[in-house]
Amino acid sequence: MSLDENVLKKVRKVAITKNTTLTGLVREYLTRLATREDQRTEEIIEELKASMDSSGVIIGRKTWTRDDLHER
Repeated sequence: MSLDENVLKKVRKVAITKNTTLTGLVREYLTRLATREDQRTEEIIEELKASMDSSGVIIGRKTWTRDDLHER
């Protein structure tokens, strides 16, 4: 990963004020980003489940195989 030297200098100063390292800041940011994405994925799944539950559609068990779908 490469960053502009001016950006690095500014971020190093931020790291010092937060009593951490540049690596620590990056780790914290990426962890928070991944957590937000995980939470958003869970929210979407819950919305889809609620939508399907309220639709009244009943989904039965799968009675076909992949080969059946691609049979010519």
